[in-house]
Amino acid sequence: MNTARTILALAGLAAVLATAVASPSTAAPRAEKDIVATAVAAGNFTTLTKLVKRAGLVSTLRQPGPYTVFAPTDAAFKKVPKRTLTMLLHNKAKLRAVLLYHVVAGTVTAADVVKLRSAKTVNGKSVRIRVAGSNVFVNAAKVTTPDIMATNGVIHVINRVLIPPAR
Repeated sequence: MNTARTILALAGLAAVLATAVASPSTAAPRAEKDIVATAVAAGNFTTLTKLVKRAGLVSTLRQPGPYTVFAPTDAAFKKVPKRTLTMLLHNKAKLRAVLLYHVVAGTVTAADVVKLRSAKTVNGKSVRIRVAGSNVFVNAAKVTTPDIMATNGVIHVINRVLIPPAR
């Protein structure tokens, strides 16, 4: 994947609950909206949407991708210390780095994720993937809703915000 498409992957972070519609001819869901529209429609990703706008990444989320986004909910953002969120709001470069840490280039469905031990994010750093029973974890975040299809990728909803390791 080229650098331009990789950068577009930040789109991933706006992630979220897509309104997936089952195709009458197959059992697979058919995506109706891109990642941005999916996130807005879901209603429980307002913090993520706000941060994506603040980072100037909205237009990237409308690109074709495909992307895999590990999308934290508003409840996940409430677990982040206010000091950290304030710092991110005032440091666009760090905000982008955190958002990109939630995005993997390409489509990685739940069936693919469970076969991995790690995945390289658009941020350049890898996340650890672990399966415990019927649960999948990305670093310490639990995937609560897998395989939400969007027209430009797939979203996996997570219950924690992923913070990349310091350099």
